[in-house]
Amino acid sequence: MLRENETRVSEFLLEGLPVPAERQGLCFILLLLMYLTTVLGNLLIILLIRIDIRLHTPMYFFLSILASNDVTFSSVTVPKMLMDMKTNHKSIPYAGCISQVFFLILFGCFENLLLTVMAYDRYVAICQPLHYTTIMRQERCIALVTTSWIISFLYSLMHTLLLARVSFCANITIPHFFCEIIPILEISCSDVSLNLQVIYFVGGIAFYLPFFSILSTYIRIWATVLKNPSAKKFCKVLSTCGSHLLVVSLFYGTILKVYILSPSSATNNKDIIASVMHMIVTPMLNPFIYSLRNRDIKQALNLLTNRVKFCSQKT
Repeated sequence: MLRENETRVSEFLLEGLPVPAERQGLCFILLLLMYLTTVLGNLLIILLIRIDIRLHTPMYFFLSILASNDVTFSSVTVPKMLMDMKTNHKSIPYAGCISQVFFLILFGCFENLLLTVMAYDRYVAICQPLHYTTIMRQERCIALVTTSWIISFLYSLMHTLLLARVSFCANITIPHFFCEIIPILEISCSDVSLNLQVIYFVGGIAFYLPFFSILSTYIRIWATVLKNPSAKKFCKVLSTCGSHLLVVSLFYGTILKVYILSPSSATNNKDIIASVMHMIVTPMLNPFIYSLRNRDIKQALNLLTNRVKFCSQKT
């Protein structure tokens, strides 16, 4: 039975980013440009992969899924954060907050699993090149992505349903710029022990299992290469896996800072900065990481540019 001072709140208040008032305008412009770069950059990657038949391979199929996930992941929090900075109206409806938690966990978990699938794809390409087209056929690629979506959906739904049973008292201020599950539980006045147990146990499995899977995959890749080392093989591994390794490092690095290496349960400014890196900077950098040194992407970009020039000349 709930205590009398527990209630169902209609909205929460977000503290927002810890930015001084005199720097709010500059911070708003900077974050807006970063968000637009994230959206346009990832949409450009998706467009290039779609229009160039040479990019219709498993690696670029997974890259297009990653790009679309980055756009949606950033869009869950950044537009609301920018609106709060511009209007200073930092409330969010209860249903909106719960929905934000659901989609953040959904897209975050899916990216975690997708990076694991992409590591497996690189393993097959390097260690079993003769069987690559047979193993990574279109049906298997779609099945891997679909399975990752289903697991992510169920995982997110579990946390959201557990959060929906939590009640709140007078304190409805979330010490963050978005609805993050741990800060929400910290302001609750009901028993959240079950929520925390699920977060630490199931969440630990959801984090460490893909992480160690990626780690073991690359250990096997390097073990295979080192059996018969050559400069050509090293260059192939670096060109094939370098971008993925950098994206994995950014993704897990920010997660480790926010959720694993944080010195206390309380949210501090360093955690918020790490969250900004995770929510905005990493999705923004992914298109550049995969395109700057990628010859196929550059060729597709030249093809798109020539098409645009040809259409403009015709008109």
